[in-house]
Amino acid sequence: MREIVLDTETTGMEPSEGDRLIEVGCIEIVNYVPTGKTWHKYLNPEREVPAEAVAVHGLTWERLKKEPIFSQVYTEMLEFIGDSTLVIHNAAFDMKFINAELKSVGHKPILDARVTDSLLLARKKFPGSPASLDALCRRFNIDLTDRTLHGALLDAELLAEVYLQMMGGRQHGLGLAADTGTTTPGLVAPVSAKATREKTLRPARPHAASEDELAAHKALLDKLTDPLWKEA
Repeated sequence: MREIVLDTETTGMEPSEGDRLIEVGCIEIVNYVPTGKTWHKYLNPEREVPAEAVAVHGLTWERLKKEPIFSQVYTEMLEFIGDSTLVIHNAAFDMKFINAELKSVGHKPILDARVTDSLLLARKKFPGSPASLDALCRRFNIDLTDRTLHGALLDAELLAEVYLQMMGGRQHGLGLAADTGTTTPGLVAPVSAKATREKTLRPARPHAASEDELAAHKALLDKLTDPLWKEA
């Protein structure tokens, strides 16, 4: 099962008001294991980046104006994503930007049915608890040292760790693989008890009664009055 963990950075909150994508980061996961394959691009938004947005991600217009525009790289992004499920935190926000950009180049939108919203998953799994990416990283003891600013690839990497923890950890399905000498990707085969237990052979112990023990037993029987076995 292939999934793509995705995150974006933007110039603002609303594509309908002219805000644009400025960064997209994708992480590939297969059978709940990161493969190491990523897709990451900074984008020229063809407009100024407001100061309040720069305060979040640190990406200025001066930094981005040399980057490609969306129409130049979107086919690469779609090729990397393929037909895989997308895992996105607060997916409605990212998807409205991605689909707005796809619409601008005449491409059909990505359907909601292909998206898993990890924010909704976290709220269902931990009702009443904070469900931001930062809060979930703290819950699962995921290191946030490098996250002084938001970044699409860094946040996708953190989200991948969080998502794997919510789905049961990196060893998802531990112990469910059959003991056949082979393993299924993402599963860890249990170790056979026979393979780890060695039988130690001990010499047989003598159990026959000694002469003294036989004599003591006969003396005890002679003291009994009318034992039943003498009547037989």
